[in-house]
Amino acid sequence: MPYNIQELEALRDFYANQLLHDTIPFWFPRSYDYEHGGFLLMRDAGGELIDDDKAVWIQGRATWLLSTLYNTVEAKPEWLEGAKLGYDFLVNHCFDTDGRMFFHVARNGAPIRKRRYFFSETFAVIAMAAYSKASGNEEAAGRARELFGKCVAYATPPGLLEPKFEPTRPAKGIGVPMIMLNTAQQLRDTIGDPRCDALILQWIGDIEKYFVKDDIRCVMEQVAPDGSIIDHIDGRTLNPGHAIEGAWFILHEAVYRNNDPRLISLGCRMLDYMWERGWDTQHGGILYFRDVYNKPVQEYWQDMKFWWPHNEAIIATLLAYLVTGNPKYAQWHREVHSYAYTRFHDKEHGEWFGYLHRDGSIAQTAKGNLFKGPFHLPRQEWYCRQLLNTHLQKSNV
Repeated sequence: MPYNIQELEALRDFYANQLLHDTIPFWFPRSYDYEHGGFLLMRDAGGELIDDDKAVWIQGRATWLLSTLYNTVEAKPEWLEGAKLGYDFLVNHCFDTDGRMFFHVARNGAPIRKRRYFFSETFAVIAMAAYSKASGNEEAAGRARELFGKCVAYATPPGLLEPKFEPTRPAKGIGVPMIMLNTAQQLRDTIGDPRCDALILQWIGDIEKYFVKDDIRCVMEQVAPDGSIIDHIDGRTLNPGHAIEGAWFILHEAVYRNNDPRLISLGCRMLDYMWERGWDTQHGGILYFRDVYNKPVQEYWQDMKFWWPHNEAIIATLLAYLVTGNPKYAQWHREVHSYAYTRFHDKEHGEWFGYLHRDGSIAQTAKGNLFKGPFHLPRQEWYCRQLLNTHLQKSNV
């Protein structure tokens, strides 16, 4: 059943209210680290600090979020103040001497861990770009564009980084073209960069060519260099939430390019395939991992429900519905929205729990750790608010 205008208005108001009066107040300003810079984000259900270490990629994400709120919702001085804390911490503490970024640092910025992928760098790009737009800091814009260029080099085969695996069984993952696609979109939308349009189409082309399998209605998480399926446990493992996130990145690009029908088709196929494979018809919610041939999955958390795939599915189903008008997507959006805000949302303290057992019961109470922080949920609520605002304004013209 399609949404009517009144339902869409109610959804817009719901997402705005959750974002501004529930999600953001859980994190800020309590997480501002005025002593060392950046943010203290590892928190339990009620906001209690459980660790004062800092995940670098989430420092970048939080900086992006506060800058984006300042740029698009309201120019609140406390949001810009927080964004500056994040930007300064990233610049002053999170880069190694080789120009690479750390993954995990102590509260004062002392390095603890560095990883072989460059996701910290991609989130720093969008943080710097959004902060530059908010603050007018041209140095931040230059840093964003320079770091984006390094990320492009890291992402271009054979790449400049040490490989994770030996060459016995070569593989490539969908994560690199996905993260680069969205990084370029954010850079383009905030401060602009002439490289972005062509690179975005290149990365979308890679996703379609190598990872989308129309014959078996699937989006692979990793494949052999020629795009063939690697028939081993790791090669067969699917991540439905990740592919659904990629679907809405592509649908977003379709809208940017005047509702490009080819991109709409691609994004909707990706959503369709991975909803079919990932939605738990017994308990509701999105299963974390699946096997492409329905064989057993290795990871023990394979049937848990993590918070972020549900954020991505809420965006993807709403965007697919507004772009196509297909009532199927409205129904899917109702289902995932209802499940997520019933099961994950903490009505007492705000924000969401991150991890549920398959039956929907809470597995643990942390709201922030090395992998969870103020990003997927507030991005979802912000994006849906913006999306519905734009749609409703056009409908009223």
